[in-house]
Amino acid sequence: MDQFNSSPTTGETVLELERLVRVAIFKPASELVGLLLQAAADRLDAAYSPKPGETFKGRVSLELQGIFGSFTLHRNYYYHPGKLSGHYPADAGLGLETGYTPALARLIALEGADETGYQKAERHLQEIGGICVGARQIQRVVQRIGPEAQQWQQRQYQPEETQQCDAPIMYVSADGTGIPMRKAELNGRVGKQPDGTAKTRQVYLWCVFTQHHTDEQGRPVRDWDSTTYLSSMNCIEDFGPVLRREALRRGMGSVAETVLLIDGASGLENMGHICFKDAIQIVDFYHAMEHGASVLEALLGNKNHPDFEWRRKRWAKQLLKNGIKRLIAQARQECHGSSRASVVEKELGYFDRNVERMQYGTFRKRGYFIGSGVIEAGCKTVIGGRCKNPGMFWGKPGAENILSLRCINSSRRLDCFWKYRLAQRSTLNEALPVAC
Repeated sequence: MDQFNSSPTTGETVLELERLVRVAIFKPASELVGLLLQAAADRLDAAYSPKPGETFKGRVSLELQGIFGSFTLHRNYYYHPGKLSGHYPADAGLGLETGYTPALARLIALEGADETGYQKAERHLQEIGGICVGARQIQRVVQRIGPEAQQWQQRQYQPEETQQCDAPIMYVSADGTGIPMRKAELNGRVGKQPDGTAKTRQVYLWCVFTQHHTDEQGRPVRDWDSTTYLSSMNCIEDFGPVLRREALRRGMGSVAETVLLIDGASGLENMGHICFKDAIQIVDFYHAMEHGASVLEALLGNKNHPDFEWRRKRWAKQLLKNGIKRLIAQARQECHGSSRASVVEKELGYFDRNVERMQYGTFRKRGYFIGSGVIEAGCKTVIGGRCKNPGMFWGKPGAENILSLRCINSSRRLDCFWKYRLAQRSTLNEALPVAC
């Protein structure tokens, strides 16, 4: 401080001053947290009743790191001959994560999942909070917490979890994107490479959001902060019930209409009939236009044909006027007797299967979303923002753990998840149920 008062004040000295003040404040704060946690650990140890087979082995010290710094915690250790590891009642009761306090573990998991890499998360923690945690440790914390984040997202529906929802319309939307995987994860998988192999693996992102109003032009307006996300690398059949439980938690039972806004793939359609049987199904307009372009390419020979662009725009206008049947008939008439007829017919199959789900003129009049902008943006931010950066190659467990945490955070449910996790940790101290 004397040096600051006697020397010329510069931006560099101000920077150093703030860092020194942070250290000065954090040191007594860390000592206070250590005292409070030690008292809490002593109470937990005194109240703990060993389970059958557990043997008290003594007090063990732990160098514990929190958001203000490190301190030593002393707690009881119990050993069970039939188990690979022992039990620390204080660790379970206080929610400690292998040497980190719950607040720091939560921050580490959040940074590790949200930054573009563990090294960047390490630098960010150091720069913002003066917290020294290595990239490898950040990865370990994420991989430790991630599986429980997956379980929490896929938990069974409990009626008491249902949120109040007065929205007239609830949307359930989905899309998929590929993320680069390690070679070992791709063995035997068919892909789009010239040799038929795959470089990526499909990840599905699902979202649920609501709509109360339309704007002055009658266009739908998504309710602000109403979107929640789920991710999965499993098949649609496995994930459909998980998505239904999420919609029920969001209050699907009380909304007037549920709209399933998805691609036209038959697997998604079947999932909708099984898990959302009363929902209005809409094939999102973006995917419909993609397949319309494929029909035109088959008709004209290639996308460089001079008529391709204006005919694509015509398809868009006709689709928006409920003209899907007319477009199908015109395409078949145009290619009748042509060598391209079989290719065109194959592309038209997508539209044949989805005529009723492509009545976009009707859907727009009713004020529904027909496009996939919400879920497309989610794929770019939730998945692409972390898993599709240059040089990244993922293992399936690591990607699933990261994406579960990102979905929870993007859904503004971090508090709910951590309350659940800490409660689950506390149950490790509960006595075994008495056999009848």
